[in-house]
Amino acid sequence: ALILVISKLGKQSKIVFCHHRDAVDRISEQLHELRVEHGFYHGGLDQIDREKTLIKLRNGSTKLLITTDLAARGLDIPEIEAIIHYQLPVSEDIMIHRNGRTARMHAEGTAYFLLEEKDHLPPFLKETPENEPLPAKFKLPAPSEWKTLYIAAGKKDKINKMDVVGMLIQKGKLLKDDLGKIEVLDYSTYAAVKSYKIDATVALIKNEKIKNRKIKMEVAN
Repeated sequence: ALILVISKLGKQSKIVFCHHRDAVDRISEQLHELRVEHGFYHGGLDQIDREKTLIKLRNGSTKLLITTDLAARGLDIPEIEAIIHYQLPVSEDIMIHRNGRTARMHAEGTAYFLLEEKDHLPPFLKETPENEPLPAKFKLPAPSEWKTLYIAAGKKDKINKMDVVGMLIQKGKLLKDDLGKIEVLDYSTYAAVKSYKIDATVALIKNEKIKNRKIKMEVAN
């Protein structure tokens, strides 16, 4: 059912919530086998991997996140169009924080509850949800129009956004519209680049310098 919901939602940005990291890993493995682009997030990952996952979600490189309730609050996550409760929230507080990831700032969003026949909707749910018909077959969602470029230098190296923009436009032969969100961290930088341009761009800039330093630059996996 989860796979069919993901299929139906297509290119919409969505977060799937689970109780435990084992469920996150299991779903991620299945999505990987189906070649579905996604990110996963839980407390068992290194900080840098969690950070990179959220950056790719913010810049549009990832449209699907599988996570525990660790991502339900306190994180800088952009407007999400759909929330999927793969495992039902155990309290109203958890449900509110999960659902709060969508329909923010007057935008619209939808929350989905996956139920087995023996399951019951949470007693604290104020409205009865509509039944959602699912497609008969899985259709692979279209890939994202963005990929993320990793640059191994950041604020502590005196790198700023304009340095990155200038280098990518002048040396990487990108147009302004080919560049998306850029995030400069202390020791690294991530830039969203149109998917169909990123390989050619990496080939053009791999030997370039920023602030007279040769810096590692590659597609962020």
